[in-house]
Amino acid sequence: MDGRIVNNDVRIGSHIVVETYRGHEREVCGLKWSASGQQLASGGNDNLLHIWDNRSYSRTQWLHRLQDHTAAVKALAWCPFQRNLLASGGGGNDDRCIKFWNTHTGACLNSVDTGSEVCALLWNMNERELLSAHGFTQNQLTLWKYPSMCRIAGLTGHTSTVLYMAQSPNGCTVASAAHETLKLWNVFGDPKEVKPAPKADPEPFAHLNRIH
Repeated sequence: MDGRIVNNDVRIGSHIVVETYRGHEREVCGLKWSASGQQLASGGNDNLLHIWDNRSYSRTQWLHRLQDHTAAVKALAWCPFQRNLLASGGGGNDDRCIKFWNTHTGACLNSVDTGSEVCALLWNMNERELLSAHGFTQNQLTLWKYPSMCRIAGLTGHTSTVLYMAQSPNGCTVASAAHETLKLWNVFGDPKEVKPAPKADPEPFAHLNRIH
């Protein structure tokens, strides 16, 4: 509620505070570490998206303050196959877009209109796909092909805003949570047919197509 982010080392019984990040002016509603643990993305009810970098001289000063969203930023997802690529989505008063960011430069690479608020995001660990969760009007999940962002499928069944998603360890099953409802989806394929995860691109963003 106070806008602070506190990083605790819980590997010991009496855990200690490692860092405290100050940058948000209202509640923090989204947090995601990158796979490397070097960058942290934070979203707040102040419509701000911050990128923090452990490699910077001042680790508790944001690397980028991104102000393109016009509502609370809750949905955050780091790409598993392109370093420094982050997807973000905003709440009900936002422009209903999924935005893609180069967290090295802070540039917005693409913005895709989804038609409704974006509440959660998950990357497919085995294919170049992105799953988004939504609220009004259909409370659906939408599967997108990346980087074209062509809509592959719409998954309906929830009757209220889909607030959270989690992925199974094999990357195939997704659990989605709404008000008093939990649903399981075999959205990312049959576990028997899972392919090795795609290798990281040697040049980040080399294959990104901008959509107008």
